[in-house]
Amino acid sequence: MIRADELAPHYSAFRVSERLLLTGHSHQAWPDVAREGVLEAWEDAARHVDEKWERAFVKAERVREGFRRLLGEPGGEIALDQNTYGLVLRFLSALDLRRRPRLITSDGEYHTLRRLLARLSEEGLEVVQLPARPAGMLAERLAAELDERASAVLVSAVLFEDARIVPGLDDLARACEAVGVELLVDAYHALGCVPFELPAPTVWVVGGGYKYLQLGEGNCFLRLPPHADELRPALTGWYAEFQEMAAEKTPGAVPYPKGGARYAGATYDPTSHYRAARVFDFFEEQSLSPERLRESYLHQTTLIARLFDDLGLPDETITRDRETPLERFGGFVALEAPGAEEISRRLAETGVLTDSRGRYLRLGPAPYVSDEQLDAAVSALPGAVRR
Repeated sequence: MIRADELAPHYSAFRVSERLLLTGHSHQAWPDVAREGVLEAWEDAARHVDEKWERAFVKAERVREGFRRLLGEPGGEIALDQNTYGLVLRFLSALDLRRRPRLITSDGEYHTLRRLLARLSEEGLEVVQLPARPAGMLAERLAAELDERASAVLVSAVLFEDARIVPGLDDLARACEAVGVELLVDAYHALGCVPFELPAPTVWVVGGGYKYLQLGEGNCFLRLPPHADELRPALTGWYAEFQEMAAEKTPGAVPYPKGGARYAGATYDPTSHYRAARVFDFFEEQSLSPERLRESYLHQTTLIARLFDDLGLPDETITRDRETPLERFGGFVALEAPGAEEISRRLAETGVLTDSRGRYLRLGPAPYVSDEQLDAAVSALPGAVRR
């Protein structure tokens, strides 16, 4: 078991021992060593000026290695970007949407997909949006919508509103492969709190490190299946030909490299990769493996659930799903309340930082949060609810 009292001192700048930070599912504290990465980025820029990029690309590769380890795929091809939005755009632009204009998804996807797909639907693409719940049958219901007009299925491994794990993605991957449909899995709310197994080699995986991985902003990835080299993203950045900049250009021709560079964007701030590379090293130094982190989060979410139940608050005011085992949830506890946003605001006034999504108040621990801090945070709930 990860001991919060041993880990917390490594996060002194964020004062995790002095604050009740239950937003671990949204933004975790950075370990103090992240500062070393930021300073190294500054020093490389000051010392090498525009020649810094050779060193920056070494950091970028370290970030890819970190994501490969989490995906259990040491040789996997990884494209990086500042956010998942740019990666999803390039993925969608590589599909044959004229011939197969149907995209299949759920109403439980993060805002990146929700807003983008809704707007594309207004422009004539056929977007099929299924209810995300019950999550236990979501993959099966998505598979039932597959046909020859479908280009892709886009679904989360863990739903961002209430932390439900979506099972059956391996069966969904096989169903997609059988009819030539791409499967994009959003693993953002899984990596770092739920060990992630690649459903199939043909699957695309998108995610990032802003949440459980403590990498901060600017560190997102797209895992590419082997056949990604057969596609040509229409929204292509000039970094896709970065290695060939000195080559003579053929007017009108748009060549593509193989691998992650094929889905590359354009100029970015490499500071994020310096910071992330140092944090990935820190996780290894502290033996913060996916398995140990899962054990820690399950302990914490189980404790939060028990402490909440012990409060005996009226279900019509605030409640939780007590029928689904906690093992089927990710790294936070979602409490359902009509005034979730207001309750979160009131908790913040008492020094307990949470957040809300719709009708869900989300309590997200982190491995540096102690049991005593969780007790204190949950104990503030009755006052916030009754007000």
